[in-house]
Amino acid sequence: MGEENNTEEKVEEQSISTEESDQISSSADNLKVLENIDVKLTVEVGSAELKIRELLRLNEGSVIELDRLAGDPLDILINGTMIAKGEVVMVGERFGIRFVEIVDPQKRIESVK
Repeated sequence: MGEENNTEEKVEEQSISTEESDQISSSADNLKVLENIDVKLTVEVGSAELKIRELLRLNEGSVIELDRLAGDPLDILINGTMIAKGEVVMVGERFGIRFVEIVDPQKRIESVK
């Protein structure tokens, strides 16, 4: 009788392992589907509030003071949700962004709700 009980436990362990394996495989398949979705990455230097009067007076050479200090990390957003902070770098003759701080995934989820 002790051997039958031991065999049943082994069968149950195998079915759990198979179930977990199926879930992992399914998750990997779901991730592959998501990999080809385009998202928009935006780097925000800063912002300012203007009155329409001030907006209408802008012309070439106008300067608007932003709410961020020079040297502060820039906000990196994906589809409008902040995911990181970064700094501008040069990549050849183009601008790039180096990630210096990643937003906690839990906080990212909360900001989407």
